[in-house]
Amino acid sequence: MANKNELISEPGSREIISRRTINAPRELVFDVWTKPEHVVNWWGPNGFTITIHEIEVKPGGTWRFMMHGPNGMDFPNKIVFTEVLKPERLVYVHTDDTENGKRFHVVVTFEDNNGKTDLTMHVEFPSVEERDLVIKEYGALEGNRQTMDKLEAYLAKINEAQNELVIVREFNAPRELVFKAWTEAQHLAKWWGPKGLDLMVNKLDLQPGGIFHYRMIAPDGTTLWGRFIYKEIVSPEKLVFISSFSDEKGDIKSMPMLPVFPAEILNIVTFEERNGKTILTLKGHPVNASKEEMDVYHSMFENMNAGFAGTLDKLYAHLEALKETV
Repeated sequence: MANKNELISEPGSREIISRRTINAPRELVFDVWTKPEHVVNWWGPNGFTITIHEIEVKPGGTWRFMMHGPNGMDFPNKIVFTEVLKPERLVYVHTDDTENGKRFHVVVTFEDNNGKTDLTMHVEFPSVEERDLVIKEYGALEGNRQTMDKLEAYLAKINEAQNELVIVREFNAPRELVFKAWTEAQHLAKWWGPKGLDLMVNKLDLQPGGIFHYRMIAPDGTTLWGRFIYKEIVSPEKLVFISSFSDEKGDIKSMPMLPVFPAEILNIVTFEERNGKTILTLKGHPVNASKEEMDVYHSMFENMNAGFAGTLDKLYAHLEALKETV
């Protein structure tokens, strides 16, 4: 595809053609285009929402929905599919679901492009005059552009969610205390790191751009260094930092046991107080990582979940011990 983002409307043509290269596999793009739980999140120009009354994606199948405009007006729509070839092609007739309403023919193709999707949408009207009318009176070109932008943004959110490690844990302690346990050296030394390793805090500078630099010592005497670089601190609600293995100077090093593991992981930790307890949510995903490193990161989800489970068990025990001293 010559252009990543094209919207073509040539004078004298009955067509509007939209072309995009989307950073998502075509199977996912096809699903997002055809499954109601996805479609409601992106279909339509900015400010519009939809209610789906029925959708059956097969030749002869019907998709009826109501579009709700930002001015409170509702617009009925009806699509009848004439061809469905998953995940390559959709062909359908689109009307406004009235007896003498406007009707146009649509062909959408999904072509694999090295893991991305070259999406092309041909919208053909019965006449040049009808095409020009919807462009002039209904803003069809800008509406198409905004809809495709929403599709891309929604797929980007899905990709981000699939790339993230997400861990949720409840602690029987107020969030101010849990936040302190994450941000004060005397607490971090008691629980941060995998089970069986002792931790020594070399430096803790709790501010955006500051560093938490630490050393972990295994039972056999092996020493590992790690660091956080803080990006955002909202006490007692949120911590954002990039974690890495490091050397004794605090410079980034690759993981000793697995050099192709991403060198930098962006972590977002939130602390929600609920009835005197704390719901902790940790989300992590690589930054500045190659495709090989991303693949390794995804393959390690099970191990990382187990590792964090052990670490958070230590935090739970530490918090319980603190409560006994109060």
